[in-house]
Amino acid sequence: MHSIQDIRDHLRALGANERHEQRVLRLWAQAKPQDSGRRPLESFMPTAVRETLPALSQMLSGLATLREQHPGQDGSARLLVGLQDGQTVESVLLPRDGLCVSSQVGCAVGCVFCMTGREGLIRQVGSAEIVAQVALARTLRPIKKVVFMGMGEPSHNLDAVMDAIDLLGTVGNIGHKNLVFSTVGDARVFERLPQGRVKPALALSLHTTRADLRAQLLPRAPRFDPQDLVEAGEVYARATGYPIQYQWTLIEGVNDSAEEIDGIVRLLKGKYALMNMIPYNAVPDLPYARPSWERAAEIARSLHQRGVLTKLRQSAGQDVDGGCGQLRARDVQRVQPMKMLMSGLKPATYKSVL
Repeated sequence: MHSIQDIRDHLRALGANERHEQRVLRLWAQAKPQDSGRRPLESFMPTAVRETLPALSQMLSGLATLREQHPGQDGSARLLVGLQDGQTVESVLLPRDGLCVSSQVGCAVGCVFCMTGREGLIRQVGSAEIVAQVALARTLRPIKKVVFMGMGEPSHNLDAVMDAIDLLGTVGNIGHKNLVFSTVGDARVFERLPQGRVKPALALSLHTTRADLRAQLLPRAPRFDPQDLVEAGEVYARATGYPIQYQWTLIEGVNDSAEEIDGIVRLLKGKYALMNMIPYNAVPDLPYARPSWERAAEIARSLHQRGVLTKLRQSAGQDVDGGCGQLRARDVQRVQPMKMLMSGLKPATYKSVL
C-alpha cells in the first residue's frame, strides 16, 4: 500500500464509507491512535473495518520507519527513514515545527552540487509513503509546516505529491500556505497547482540568473529561462496570495558575482517574492565550496537594500553533515558491501563491479 488510494480501496472493500476513510486517514496523518475519540468504535465503525484497524495501523507505521536520527545544534534533526522495500530517504525536522520530506528515492535532475543527484532516480515515493514521513515525524515532535525540499524533484512525481498535499492540507491539519512545493521549474507544476483543492506555497530553485549557467548546474531540468520561470511564478503568487520563495544555493566563485546580484535585482525587484539565500552545504568529492558567512551576509544585505526581500538561511543540521543525500549515501556504502558478502562475493569483487 504505497498510495493513499490503496488505503482507501482497502477500507472501502471492508465496508467503510467516506467518513470512515477520512477518520482513519486523519488519525494516521496526525499520528494519533485509531481508537482516539470519545465515541466507542462499536457505535459507528463497521465490524470488518474495526477488526482490521490493529493490523492496518501496524502496516501504516511500517511505511516509514526511523533508521537514524542526527540532532543538530540549531534545533533541527536529520532523519534517515527506511521504506518497506529496504530503500531509504531523508527527512529533516526543522526548527519551529517544520519538516522537510522526500518525494523520490534519488533524483533524475542531476544538480551537479547535490549528492542525491549522483545516483540518479531509483524509484518514486508513493503518496502514502510521503504522508508516512509526516506521521513518523509527529511521533517525535509537533509538525505544523511541511516542505517538499528533500530528496527528489516533486514535479517528477506530481500525482503522488499532489495527493499527499491534499491529504495533509485537509485532514492532516497543515495550513495550505505551510505546505511548500519546491521545484526546479516544470510547466506541469504551473498547470496543476492552481487546480488543486489545496494550493501550496511554491518555492522555485533559481540558483542563477543566467540560462547557460543554469543548464550546467541543473543539467536535466526543463530548459526554463530564468526570466520565464520568474514570470510563471509571479502569476501563481498573485493567484494564491502567497509570495514565491526563490531558492539560491550560494556557491563560491559560481553564482556569487556582482553580475548575478544585478541579475537578481533585475528579475525580482517589484515581484511578490522572497529570496532564500542558502550557503552551499559542502559535499565530499564535489568541486564546490561554501562562501564565508560574511560574504553571504554582504550579498543578502545588498539585495535587501536594492529592493529584494532576502533571507540568509543556514542549511539545517550543518554540523551533522547530513544534507543533499549524504545520510542515504553513507547508509548505502555501509549496507551494500554487507549484502554482497552475504551473497558470497568478496569485498574486492564488490569494488570491481562499481
